[in-house]
Amino acid sequence: MTPGGHAHPHPPTASHRHDHAHGGHGHSHGLVDPSIKRSREGMRAVVASLLVLGLAAGAQAVVFVLSGSVALLADLIHNVGDAATAIPLGIAFALRSWRAERIAGLFVVLAIFVSACVAGYEAITRLVHPEAVTHLAALAAAGAVGFVGNWLAAGIRTRAGQRLDSPALIADGNHARADAYVSLAVIASAVVVALGLPIADPLIGLAITLVILRITWDSWHTVRRDGGHAHPHGDYGHPHAAPEH
Repeated sequence: MTPGGHAHPHPPTASHRHDHAHGGHGHSHGLVDPSIKRSREGMRAVVASLLVLGLAAGAQAVVFVLSGSVALLADLIHNVGDAATAIPLGIAFALRSWRAERIAGLFVVLAIFVSACVAGYEAITRLVHPEAVTHLAALAAAGAVGFVGNWLAAGIRTRAGQRLDSPALIADGNHARADAYVSLAVIASAVVVALGLPIADPLIGLAITLVILRITWDSWHTVRRDGGHAHPHGDYGHPHAAPEH
């Protein structure tokens, strides 16, 4: 304020005018918007995990061609279908939408639960109607590939989910981890059947079902949690869309 009572003794600078043009919010050109960085990092995690799972599925497909195992084909189709759950999460990150991310997380939890139901059904069916398990070496090899692929994908998703504070991405990491346990069960089943204990195959399946149900429960709480702050329901870029720590 000047002695004559006039404000702004000097003309406003270009940066000052720029700040007022944006409602008083300054912008630092040359820095990537946090919402864009979050979207890009989330997309990278989703794509990287899908690439790992794709390579694992490709290796399993090669084993299937060499062995012709129907059981292996079923496991392969199961893993490919589970990898597809990352698609809605990738779309949510691309849209930079908290709401879409939350919906994707709920979809992932549902997919884990369905995996548990399918595993339990198959185990009970084999208990009631025992079937000979063949191509043991091929099944063990495919199980090992599936375990490594899903475990790596789980690590990628979980670490990114923790960095981004994304319950949906953490839940998808849990999903891949559940699939890794299923693949581990394939290896265990091949071993016990080779040792002459075919009844252990469905029992292992039931045990894995319980593990997946526990993962479903934990993932449900992960997606629903507030984590010390409330995620809003708008887009990342909305003035009130960033999580408050």
